[in-house]
Amino acid sequence: MSSRKLPQKWQSSARAAKAVQVAFDMEETLQYQIRRQALDNGLSPSDQIRHILTLPVASKPKRPRLTVSLSPEDYAFLAERYGLQPSQQLEIKHKVMDELLSYSQSLDK
Repeated sequence: MSSRKLPQKWQSSARAAKAVQVAFDMEETLQYQIRRQALDNGLSPSDQIRHILTLPVASKPKRPRLTVSLSPEDYAFLAERYGLQPSQQLEIKHKVMDELLSYSQSLDK
């Protein structure tokens, strides 16, 4: 195996790649409490667990975001809804963002 040194900008990614994700099966009420605390503290559920365990937590999320997995069938459904082609995934993403923003604004009223 090669022992080349990684470029500086990739070194943090290499550390993250070595991390092992651990999943916990827990009661729904405990999951809810942790998620709720995370939301109240502006953290991800993962960071909230790290906080509870007194492990280091990044001061600011690197990319605060919400995610959803979309299947080809989901893209076809959304494309029809927005009058687009399923292959226009970027345009669909923009329409979804607009819809989520509109939803958020309707809750604030």
